[in-house]
Amino acid sequence: MARVLALGAAAAFLLLAFCYIDEINGPSKNYCDPTNAEWPCAAGKGYYGRGPLQISWNYNYGAAGQSLGFDGLNDPDAVARSPVLAFQAALWYWMNSVHDVIVSGQGFGATIRAINGALECNGKNPSAVNDRVAFYKQFCQQFGVDPGTSLTC
Repeated sequence: MARVLALGAAAAFLLLAFCYIDEINGPSKNYCDPTNAEWPCAAGKGYYGRGPLQISWNYNYGAAGQSLGFDGLNDPDAVARSPVLAFQAALWYWMNSVHDVIVSGQGFGATIRAINGALECNGKNPSAVNDRVAFYKQFCQQFGVDPGTSLTC
């Protein structure tokens, strides 16, 4: 069972990390939560999606920067400039925000919710969710694992 969960998690990560450097069509907003005192926004900086998992929000850039050794609040563009840092940030986000939902048996749909729930789940963008599920099923088939249930959000 652990092997199946590990392969399913790998399939989900590979699918969801299928890879943008910056948000498509440019940043839609700056993703600054001004109420977050622990990770305050730097003037003129945008915390929009960058890298394979499109890390966003000041609190994610701040925490990822602290963990990975870069100044995520003052230099969020570092994630787009460095392919190595981009994947480190994606793996950091995956392990801190997504990994537990898939290995706990909540299903692939929970990973969509953890990464893009506000934009795609609850009927907000069913075609994007359906595309993700179709690709996930293809990855699982190539790994030889059952994609399981609870595939949508």
